[in-house]
Amino acid sequence: MPDPTIAKRGPYPVTVVKGKNYYWCACGNSKNQPFCDGSHKGGPFEPLLYTAEENEVLYFCGCKHSKDQPFCDSSHHRLGGC
Repeated sequence: MPDPTIAKRGPYPVTVVKGKNYYWCACGNSKNQPFCDGSHKGGPFEPLLYTAEENEVLYFCGCKHSKDQPFCDSSHHRLGGC
């Protein structure tokens, strides 16, 4: 499988709303980062559904290499060029 496009070398802070669904972009090509806009169509990546459990600020992965997807685990620091 190819590597996803790095959309940002850092997290996207997002205020989420309890009970709302969010579709995290896994391919890195969405123009609506960190969320899916359908840019993955025809490729090997699929968005990841996250349903907010609380009203809170969460940090969604921007580099698309996190082991804790859809959240940032600081993997962007290991990618170089930061």
